[in-house]
Amino acid sequence: MLTDGPVRCEADLVSDDRPIVSALPCQPTTVKEQNTTVTSQNPTELKRALSNRHIQLIAIGGAIGTGLFMGSGKTISVAGPSVLLVYLVIGFMLFFVMRAMGELLLSNLEYKNFSDFAGDLLGPWAAFFTGWTYWFCWVVTGVADVVAIAHYVAFWWPQLPLWIPAIICILVLVGLNLPTVKSFGETEFWFAMVKIVAILALIIVGLVFILTGFEHGGDRASFAHLWDHGGFFPNGFMGFVAGFQIAIFAFVGIELVGTAAAETKNPHTTLPKAVNSIPVRILLFYVGALIILISVRPWDSFSADESPFVAMFALAGLAGAAGVVNFVVLTSATSSANSGIYSTSRMVYGLSLQGDAPKAFSRLSSRRVPQNALLFSCMFLLAGVVLLYAEGSVSTAFTLVTTVSSLCFMFVWTIILLSYIIYRRRRPQDHQRSTFKMPGGAFMPFVVLAFFVFVLWALTTQPDTMAAELATPVWFAVLGLFYLRVRRNPEHRALREAHRAKVAEERRASAPSEHSQV
Repeated sequence: MLTDGPVRCEADLVSDDRPIVSALPCQPTTVKEQNTTVTSQNPTELKRALSNRHIQLIAIGGAIGTGLFMGSGKTISVAGPSVLLVYLVIGFMLFFVMRAMGELLLSNLEYKNFSDFAGDLLGPWAAFFTGWTYWFCWVVTGVADVVAIAHYVAFWWPQLPLWIPAIICILVLVGLNLPTVKSFGETEFWFAMVKIVAILALIIVGLVFILTGFEHGGDRASFAHLWDHGGFFPNGFMGFVAGFQIAIFAFVGIELVGTAAAETKNPHTTLPKAVNSIPVRILLFYVGALIILISVRPWDSFSADESPFVAMFALAGLAGAAGVVNFVVLTSATSSANSGIYSTSRMVYGLSLQGDAPKAFSRLSSRRVPQNALLFSCMFLLAGVVLLYAEGSVSTAFTLVTTVSSLCFMFVWTIILLSYIIYRRRRPQDHQRSTFKMPGGAFMPFVVLAFFVFVLWALTTQPDTMAAELATPVWFAVLGLFYLRVRRNPEHRALREAHRAKVAEERRASAPSEHSQV
């Protein structure tokens, strides 16, 4: 039978050797360590139905954004060959964010997502701000995806009113997510496969061009294009910096595998595999593809308004190259929207369990899908239908959307790192027991946080991204007003008091080992 809300475990704040999450429901869960399956007996708990192949492809799909297919032309045009270094630096930094998230999620399998461990380690305020900001990130991105999908469909049916494919898209997303979590996993598996095949096809075609000395417009395909058209940094340092403004958005969603952690079979096996394969994905799908693109055509021949993938397949003489790439980008945008609906529904579900959202959102369907939270998130995608008819302002709106989304995702990544720093300080025994320790965990969180400060500065160097950066605090101001109302709730007050007591106990328990911690 479904209940109106979770049962709190505030009496059992600290066990003999491991803190219990006070904001999480007391649900009978069997946890078998390492390579065994985690099973649930409670029908009000999310079902662990995602297999290893689902998680691996969800992780790949999250790491390959639509920005690679459509936005890489603009990134190459402003940064030149140094765009390779841009993607490498971003990928390197976010790998440590993912490792921090992985260690935290596996330290306590009661955590459903990063909002849970943020609330447990930083306090109830962190769960509220992280959960709702992540929800906002994906809703904003989902609205942009719905607009993009409508325009991609117009490529084949230009006479069709744009609101029709937009509405159909939203209904399809509901249909894909409502039955079971496994149906979401299967859908994302095949969406990710389309992306992988498209990128591998581009790399193979490009290699053939380079090895055969293909010529176009007087330029012969060669790896020398990486340095013989003005050098590796043809637009100087500021051109290199400008690349970060665009490229950072291509990585949003890389943390999606953390949202799926509560519905993953064998999390001690599948989660580390998914996280550890991130460097390979970055090297192959981003750096590998961009090396091929710039080697076939000099960087200064790219246009900010064209897809390099369309141009590559057109050079190969592929009939209907634009149509093929349009299908790939349509699939990528649908995948992004699908992931957004999944993650927002799970985040609202988690917020409801903690008392930070209406309790109706914590109810699960008979197949253990948070249908109320799912329908709530889908409702906001209807804003995309309105945006379709914002005459002459869609391009400006998209710049605003991508920048605001990137900034909010960076906030979530920052919370993950801050949670990890606190985890190392207050729970050294959990860190020592961990079999998936973050490399360089004593100093790399601070390096990555410094990098985020650099990206914030980079966004101030252009007027359009600067405007979006100035607008983003409005969201946090609105969220802060809502939090002031939520924190008056007696249940929330009890959570804060329980958290303070737990922190004091953990500090006393960890004090003897703090000086010996590496």
